[in-house]
Amino acid sequence: MTQEKKDKRCAILQAALEIFAENGFHGSPTSMIAEKAGVGTGTLYRYFENKDDLIRELHKEMDLRAREVILTDYATTLPIPERFFKLFSNLIHYTTANPREFRFLEQFYNSPYGIAVRQARLQDPENLEADPFVALFGEAKKEGFIVNLPTEVLMALTAGPAFFLTRSKLAGFINLDEELIQNTIQALWKAIKR
Repeated sequence: MTQEKKDKRCAILQAALEIFAENGFHGSPTSMIAEKAGVGTGTLYRYFENKDDLIRELHKEMDLRAREVILTDYATTLPIPERFFKLFSNLIHYTTANPREFRFLEQFYNSPYGIAVRQARLQDPENLEADPFVALFGEAKKEGFIVNLPTEVLMALTAGPAFFLTRSKLAGFINLDEELIQNTIQALWKAIKR
C-alpha cells in the first residue's frame, strides 16, 4: 500500500472513531465519515467493503492499541495479585486518557459485533494474546486465588465497575487521582478473591 493510500485509510479510521464515539454506530452514516475524513464516499468504499467492515477494522486497530498499553510492564512471571493490579491500573489509565477509544470500544463490545468477539475470546481462556483478563482469571481460578465463577461474571464484577469509574470521570462526576484508582482496584480484587 502506498503512503497516500495508508494516509487516506488512517484518515477514514480516525474520522470513523470520532463520529462513532459521538453518534454511535447507527447515527453515523458513511457519508458523514467520508466528509470528516476529507474523502469522497466512493473512496471510503475502496478501503472498506461497507460500514460493518469499517467498524470491524477500526476495532482491530483500537484493540491492538489498547492491548499494547494495557500490557505495559505486565509479565506472566509476576504474582497473580500484582498482575491483576497492573492490568486494571493500565486499563483505567488508558480508558480515562483516551475517551474516544473508550467510547468506541465500549460500544463495540456491547453490540452484536463485540458479542461474537467476546464469545471467541472465552473459548481460548489461556491465550494472553486473545484476552489478558480472561487468561488471568483462568489462571487465578485454577490456582485458587479467586472465587470460582464464570469468567463473564468475574468480568462484570471487575471490569464493569472499572468502566463505570471511567464514565464517571469523563462525565466530570469524580476527580480520579492515583490514590482513588489504587483504592478502587483494591476493592475490585477484594470482590473476587478467595
